Amino acid sequence: MPVLHNRISNEELKARMLAETEPRITVSFYKYFSIAAPQAFRDELYRRFEPLKVFGRIYIAHEGINAQASVPESHFEAFKTALFTSAAELNDIRLNIAVEDDGKSFWVLRMKVRQQIVADGIEDPTFNPAHVGQYLKAAEVNRMIDDPDTVFVDMRNHYEYEVGHFDGAIEVPSDTFREQLPMALDLLKDKKDKNIVMYCTGGIRCEKASAYMLHHGFENVFHIEGGIIEYARKAKEQELPMKFIGKNFVFDERMGERITDDVIAHCHQCGKPCDTHTNCKNDGCHLLFIQCTECAAQYEGCCSEACVTEYRLPEEEQRSLRAGRENGIKIFNKSKDHPLRKHRQEWEREQEKKKND
Repeated sequence: MPVLHNRISNEELKARMLAETEPRITVSFYKYFSIAAPQAFRDELYRRFEPLKVFGRIYIAHEGINAQASVPESHFEAFKTALFTSAAELNDIRLNIAVEDDGKSFWVLRMKVRQQIVADGIEDPTFNPAHVGQYLKAAEVNRMIDDPDTVFVDMRNHYEYEVGHFDGAIEVPSDTFREQLPMALDLLKDKKDKNIVMYCTGGIRCEKASAYMLHHGFENVFHIEGGIIEYARKAKEQELPMKFIGKNFVFDERMGERITDDVIAHCHQCGKPCDTHTNCKNDGCHLLFIQCTECAAQYEGCCSEACVTEYRLPEEEQRSLRAGRENGIKIFNKSKDHPLRKHRQEWEREQEKKKND
């Protein structure tokens, strides 16, 4: 029986990927449908994808599949055939092609079975994630965004909304999707007579959110087909006015796709207009934050002077400090309430006060 997981080091795999000369296509897809045996489904799909040199992250659960993948151009048609024929529900599934990408986002195929493809915290057994709102294509999005009886709701996290969003969209101020769902209900409780348009990066979160809203009595619920990725691609193809402003955060090494030239976020350290996300170079921190090139040079890619000091220590001393430290939520922290973001918010308030004075 073939090995159904990777056994080569990440360093070697990354080097192999970077040495490739053939272009790759970065694609994302998802589908809510019932999978009776997720592990068996996962193993069979791995057998189909591995010979095609598919890289990426693929999650499978009883409720469906969620994937971000990188495929060599010459294998793309074979990849689609392998995917479409793996289950009747996946036949001709929509594939979101990355807007701005060099195909170097992934270097290994990781396929995991999970409890859910999107953790939602919903315990109601009568909730059906497949009973979703109406899909909107790009031209329909543009028509509805100017309608005063329509509310656009961003179902992404704060750090995603911060660098780009649809013009006038409501942010649901939360750090996790499971927190967002009840918050969205509360924010929209007096808007049941409005058209509710929900959106996210590739469609998977807003699709489940639309089902959640319908489950709680909302009637006119919509979600953008394929999310921001598909909207931006179709709007450009069809030469439509771009209603999404700024950058679309993506969950790979790029950390963002440029949709428009607008820079609506600011460096979390100096306040300069900037929308470049990075992780703190200190391995004992890895905070996700926005940093301009000047601050990246000044702080050596770190989020604070304390992290710069630790980053400069010999590796053995760094490991010793990490071993004895309770990192808590700071490791890979994306929280809107992190001290660095609070510092940024205080700076914004000061600037606003000066302007008003």
